[in-house]
Amino acid sequence: MSIVPEFLLKRVYQKGSLTQTAEGVCFKLKNVLGPGFISGFSFIKINEEVFEAQKVKFLTQGTEIEAQDVNEEHPIGFRLGQEGTLILKGANCLKEGINQIIIELMNPEAGKVKLTLTDNFQAA
Repeated sequence: MSIVPEFLLKRVYQKGSLTQTAEGVCFKLKNVLGPGFISGFSFIKINEEVFEAQKVKFLTQGTEIEAQDVNEEHPIGFRLGQEGTLILKGANCLKEGINQIIIELMNPEAGKVKLTLTDNFQAA
């Protein structure tokens, strides 16, 4: 597992960004730790629903990246201060109140990185 403590990793998630859109569920990340790379997405789980890489896309700096296309040969550079939005295509799994989110991805230096957090969702 990751060499970066989870309490630091949790700072990357932008609390309050969990939303339901016409495209699916989305939430925002901001790199506050330092420059790095994402070399793969294992899965994202919200509550009890698991989303494999083919159901996830990442929007950053005006570029849309399909998570299934991210690997060691084609990593995503994620600079300090860079923001991005993860979209779970077609997802409709949010519940009113607290939702659990688990993100598992790969980083060339740290290996498998798993982040477990919660966020509040209120329907409009």
